[in-house]
Amino acid sequence: MKLKNNNNNLNKITMQNLISKRFLIRKSLIGKNQVIEVTFKNGKQVKYNHDLAYEIMKSKLETMPCFEKYKSYTSSTSIPVILRDKVIL
Repeated sequence: MKLKNNNNNLNKITMQNLISKRFLIRKSLIGKNQVIEVTFKNGKQVKYNHDLAYEIMKSKLETMPCFEKYKSYTSSTSIPVILRDKVIL
C-alpha cells in the first residue's frame, strides 16, 4: 500500500497487486479489496479479487479447521474448483 500526495495535498491510498506463488485467502485481507496475482508451478497464471473469492468460498472456509487455526487457506497447485467458472476480478 502506498500513500500518494496529489496537488491538493490530500492523501490517497493505492493498493498494489499482491504477487504470490499460491492461491490464498487470508482473514487479514478481508475487506481490503486486494487483487492477487498467482503464478503456479505449472506456469498457469490467475488474477483474482480476494474479497470476491472469499465471499464465494465463505461457507466452505468457515467449516475448515485450517482457516480457523491459521486464519488462511492456500493452494499451491490451482484455484479451488468452486471458483474455476466464476469471474473473480
